[in-house]
Amino acid sequence: MRGMTDDMTNGQRVAFYRRRRGLSQEVLAGLVGKTAEWLRKIETNRAELDRLSVIRALAKVLDVSLGDLIGEPSLFSWSAESGNETIPALRAALHDFRHLTPAIRSLSDDEPPLLSAIGRDVDGAWADYQRSRYGALARRLPLLIHDCQSAVRLYDGDDAQRAQALMAFAHQVVALFLTKIGEFDLAWIAASRGLAAANASNDHIVIGSLSRAAAHALGSIGEYGQALGLASVTAEFLQPHLARPTPQLLSVYGSLHLMCGLAAAQQDDRASAGSHMGEAESCAIRLGADGNFVWTAFGPTNVKIHHVVIANEFGDVQRAIELGPHLDTSALPVERRVRHRIETARAYARWNRTDDALEALLTAERIGPDQVRYHRLSRTLVREMLTRPRPPSLAVALSERMGIGKRLPRW
Repeated sequence: MRGMTDDMTNGQRVAFYRRRRGLSQEVLAGLVGKTAEWLRKIETNRAELDRLSVIRALAKVLDVSLGDLIGEPSLFSWSAESGNETIPALRAALHDFRHLTPAIRSLSDDEPPLLSAIGRDVDGAWADYQRSRYGALARRLPLLIHDCQSAVRLYDGDDAQRAQALMAFAHQVVALFLTKIGEFDLAWIAASRGLAAANASNDHIVIGSLSRAAAHALGSIGEYGQALGLASVTAEFLQPHLARPTPQLLSVYGSLHLMCGLAAAQQDDRASAGSHMGEAESCAIRLGADGNFVWTAFGPTNVKIHHVVIANEFGDVQRAIELGPHLDTSALPVERRVRHRIETARAYARWNRTDDALEALLTAERIGPDQVRYHRLSRTLVREMLTRPRPPSLAVALSERMGIGKRLPRW
């Protein structure tokens, strides 16, 4: 169905699929716990469909995928950095049968890649991700996955466990990247493969880090309860190690509680969200400053970023605007800085401050253009701006750079 609905708003897609299912507005609204008047406003673009938990509920009732309902992009642009083999090449690497047959070696497996070289490539992939260099990631990741699979098959003993840890971290960055560009199901494949490798590494830090990635992937497909369950039981698994905490452990443990807080908010559970955010704040205080241990960007500032996200999830727009615009994120990686700007734009848009929302998006684009181009939330915000009777010219220009383009009239 996605090709038939590419030029529709989210509200128009809801109406399209509702009619295809033969549901009245009253029935569909009741099934998701809303009023018929609310649904009428959504379908006619007089209200914004901005909460992922509500979108997921609608998708479930209408029996369509999340991507179909929100019209996620499926075309990754070619660039000098990416080359002409992008997401399909990464998908092929994740589908490689050899990860299922570690005991079977082929003739091409004679020379194992050096673990030191793979380690440098994993570091490079994470650097590209945190700098929002998506073209470079698309080129790098398929080869990295292949090398990690070869290393896992060919090394023994301690080297085998090191290879598994590298495999885990490689799949983690793949999962986060794929989530950013809307390839949610493929992201879950990467995250689950990475978590299996993490468990084989017997390293509790690696296990914790990959559990966070897997929980994030589950949340992206609307499985908030599963995401909360995985992140919380992993935090409990790590808790005994906190008697002698390292910065790495505090960062991973705190990040798991951030994930729990977000998942709880997406389930409208304020008490649970508050409890987990309190635990994350305690970890940030113990850590003492912003850091980037195990590529978490964890620290007091990242906790505040999550407070803004959670305020938006609960519909507390005023609180999000009180917290968001004045938060200094300059010391954090590009990915975090851009994500915060997008979230701030989301709050402004919900308060009908379109000019401020647009300025936040344009600032984010100057920092990390690839992330703004492909992130589900920034694309949704720009599409909504285009539905206005006189969309701002800067919004039209931004949409064209993002590959959205100005909407044509429907005849």
